[in-house]
Amino acid sequence: MLLNVSYNRPKIKQQINEEVGKPFTFMERIKLGGIGSGKLNIHSSSIQIYNLLILDNNLNICGVEMRPKGIIVTFRSLLETYALVIPYYKLKLYKGQAKVYSIYIDNYFVKVEAKDKRNHEFLKKILKYKSDHFSSDFENY
Repeated sequence: MLLNVSYNRPKIKQQINEEVGKPFTFMERIKLGGIGSGKLNIHSSSIQIYNLLILDNNLNICGVEMRPKGIIVTFRSLLETYALVIPYYKLKLYKGQAKVYSIYIDNYFVKVEAKDKRNHEFLKKILKYKSDHFSSDFENY
C-alpha cells in the first residue's frame, strides 16, 4: 500500500501499525543491530511510483525500515514523503544484478542499488528475519 506520510495523521499511522506492526523498542533495535538502511538509489520502479519520482529533479533515493510484521520503503517527491508499506507475507525481495535488489508487493516494485556492504547486509537481514519469524504455509498442512 502506497501512502502519503508527510503529515501527522493518526488514522494513517494506525493503518501502518496494523499492517506492519509498531516500531521496534530501543532494546530490540540494539539486539537486531539496527533496523534502518542507509540511502539506497532507486534504479527503477513501477509506474505509480515512477510518476511520483519524476515530478522533481532531485536524486531518487529511498530508505527501508524494518518493523515486526513487515518493512516500510520511504522516498520523497517534491516536498512530500511517501511510504510503501509491505507486510512480510506479501514481500518479495530478489537480488538481480550484482548491486541491484528488487522489492515487490502486489503491483508495486522498487529496484534499489546497494552500493556499500552495509546495505547488502541489511537487505540480507530482512530476508533472514522474514524466514525466522514467518513460516511458510507448507508447514501448516
